[in-house]
Amino acid sequence: MSGLKRKLKNKKAPEGWDMIEEVIEDFEQQMKDAVNDEHEGKRKAEGNWKIHRIHWEKNRFIYDLMYVRKVMSRELFDWLCREKIADGPLIAKWRKPGYEILCSMLAIQKGNHNFGTTSHCRVPLRVRSAQQRVTPDVQSGCISCASGDGKFGGPIWWNTPLDDSEAAAEGEEANRSTWAPAGGGGSSGAAAAAGGPAAAGGGGGRKRPAG
Repeated sequence: MSGLKRKLKNKKAPEGWDMIEEVIEDFEQQMKDAVNDEHEGKRKAEGNWKIHRIHWEKNRFIYDLMYVRKVMSRELFDWLCREKIADGPLIAKWRKPGYEILCSMLAIQKGNHNFGTTSHCRVPLRVRSAQQRVTPDVQSGCISCASGDGKFGGPIWWNTPLDDSEAAAEGEEANRSTWAPAGGGGSSGAAAAAGGPAAAGGGGGRKRPAG
């Protein structure tokens, strides 16, 4: 039994949970794998970058079903937030102008950054110094989540292709997706039931993020 199933074992889920449960479990497994991933050769903070990206993608999947495709009930959404399956504060921020692709709540918590400012990933690329232009945030691995800077419908992460030819070769589906577990399977059935692979945020590919 997965950790998520154990957590929800004696709780009655609202209607519609069964349509997305497999996709959410995939995300949770990816998070677990990322936590247990080898960090040899990486700075300590880099081990968390993949976790932040998977967390973003999981919540974007929920956000898109609720507010873009409008196929999720308020009851189910509120339940997901109460059970800490969805990140309510992050999703709420995405609905505010200027925060549409915010990478993480950590990026705007001024106490976490020098001089009481937000993360540099909130600064548009066009106004950054050359030194900061493509430097990932040390906590989240986000290069830019400023409005207008995103790629593939999300932030520019440390592993997002920045070269147009490289991005075209990999394709949008390889960069915005519900990533499948290692070994192939994936959750195409659940994704289709929830509105198709595109419901995960615009992509539909089944690929894990680069390490």
